[in-house]
Amino acid sequence: MDVRDELMEHVPRLRRYARALINNRDLADDLVQDTLERALGRTGMFQPGTDLRAWLFTIMHNVFANQARKASARAVHVAVDDDSVAESEFAVPSEQARSLEMRDLDYALQRLPMEQREVVLLVGLEEMSYADVALALNIPIGTVMSRLSRGRERLRALMAGAQPGAKLQVVR
Repeated sequence: MDVRDELMEHVPRLRRYARALINNRDLADDLVQDTLERALGRTGMFQPGTDLRAWLFTIMHNVFANQARKASARAVHVAVDDDSVAESEFAVPSEQARSLEMRDLDYALQRLPMEQREVVLLVGLEEMSYADVALALNIPIGTVMSRLSRGRERLRALMAGAQPGAKLQVVR
């Protein structure tokens, strides 16, 4: 089986990770498409015998980081006290199809710093090894472990109802 055929096996994982990372179905699907497009254009750079999944998640991470950088550079910033913008402009339509627990978990995941969220999702959702996560995100394994630990601790606190700005205490 060649690399192009193998790519298709990883689409559901890429889609699941992108949707958890972005929390917007359409943007997540665009991220998956951009990732696959980049991967297909660079199949010659893939080293046979290495982990294709880790390679794809590395590409997705880089595409996402580039898109986030570009978006923040062109984002329109509105002052908090700007009365010219109606509050309804900030409303986001919600999908009530998930259970309340899943909604709360998603809410908590979105409150994690991006570095922690990426690691928590890759280890917890995608079941990648620490080494594969380190490779995909281009960070040391020790950094993966510390981000995962802090991310899990923060998730537990958020799921228990701690305020997002409050100092977290470890409860054992």
